[in-house]
Amino acid sequence: MEQTSEKKIKFWMALLPLFVMIIVMIITVVELKQGPHMPLIVGTTTAALVAWKAGFNWKEIEEMMYKGIRLALPAVVIIMLVGLTIGSWMGGGIVATMIYYGLQIITPSWFLVTITIICAIVSLAIGSSWSTMATIGVAGMGIGLSMGIPAGMIAGAVISGAYFGDKMSPLSDTTNLAAGLTGTQLFDHIKHMFYTTIPGLAIALGVYAFLGKRFTNGEMEALEIAQTANILQESFLITPYLLLVPLAVIVMVALKIPAVPALIVGIILGFLSQVFIQDGSFVNAITALQEGFKIETGNEMVDALFNGGGLDNMMYTVSMTIVAMTFGGILEFSGMLQAIMNQLLKVVKSTATLVTSTIAACVMTNATCSEQYISIVVPARMFSKAYKDKGLHSKNLSRALEDGGTITSVFIPWNTCGVFILGTLGVGVVEYGPYAILNLVVPFISIIYAMTGFSIVKMTKEELLERDREQELEKQESGLI
Repeated sequence: MEQTSEKKIKFWMALLPLFVMIIVMIITVVELKQGPHMPLIVGTTTAALVAWKAGFNWKEIEEMMYKGIRLALPAVVIIMLVGLTIGSWMGGGIVATMIYYGLQIITPSWFLVTITIICAIVSLAIGSSWSTMATIGVAGMGIGLSMGIPAGMIAGAVISGAYFGDKMSPLSDTTNLAAGLTGTQLFDHIKHMFYTTIPGLAIALGVYAFLGKRFTNGEMEALEIAQTANILQESFLITPYLLLVPLAVIVMVALKIPAVPALIVGIILGFLSQVFIQDGSFVNAITALQEGFKIETGNEMVDALFNGGGLDNMMYTVSMTIVAMTFGGILEFSGMLQAIMNQLLKVVKSTATLVTSTIAACVMTNATCSEQYISIVVPARMFSKAYKDKGLHSKNLSRALEDGGTITSVFIPWNTCGVFILGTLGVGVVEYGPYAILNLVVPFISIIYAMTGFSIVKMTKEELLERDREQELEKQESGLI
């Protein structure tokens, strides 16, 4: 991702769109209780004006927005397919079956711990937090809500487990991206993340075990769980064979079949399940895909849980993603983000400030460019030389990119990850943010390690010599130019 021009934008001008967007966001979202679309549009307009003032013409600014949108297109496709998946799985009784059997084997007091571990295992196996949340996460929300557990807690536990696997799996795209961009061997990168991510998971499980004590499996809870299970049996045909549908999707992704065809197979199986197993009509099955599944059981909680999914219900998420990426596109391709990053590099004087600055840059990129991948790509490009100059092994950078980029994307409501979670789990950042414990603590663990020097790896003598040779060669080439 390169600038479209050599035009330079001053630091204070680069900050202006961010300040405007944040102020309007606070007023609109916090005070007026409205969505983040309008603040992002205001931020995009401000960024466009700053770019125009810096010398870019409208055609160039327009192309920046298009580039930003193109970066989000894979995520948009997945978001739409997830809407179709949820609609077909709701109508096909697949989600109801997962919830029904989950209610039989999981106790409320240990639910948060259990769902975190299950999501971590599945995500580790398939390398995708999104696929995990769209399958196991959706069922987990139903089970937890049936047990009277707050939606924010459930979503936080699902997210912690899903992002543990996404971060540590050799099949994960973000894991491979961070390793590849920094020139780090994949499994060296994963091993180095053990130092921050395993303690993060342990802390999360400890917190969830403590929170779970509030939800004892008493007589009242058992009665409510039994009532929910009975309603599910009355409303759907519950059979363990329906569990083969999510299992098929998980196995396909684990076998490195791309997410899109794997989800399409899941959608088809869900559609067929609604028609042939739940004895629904083709019209109702198609409606579930387009508008979402609709049911009236007389139980408010069950109705709220199962009335959802469908393509139409994902359009809010899709529109937010597109608007956010127009904002991020102008910031990235005009050079505004680079101007801000350059100022960050000026304060780097030690290993602690270098790692802290890297994590801060990742968080800021998540907030400004609204895309998890960019939060890895841009800081990797900006900080690579600084790590080399200080004689630090590349795996320090690759770990910081994931500790600051991959894992914090869920806390930005307009980031593709934040909007995906809202559309999939039906819970916003304000609700689940305090309970996504792993995502909260890992960046701080990483910074503490940098301050103490623990697990910070220096280059070997051979690597230092190779670095010096490369730098000398670059100087010679620059002299020739």
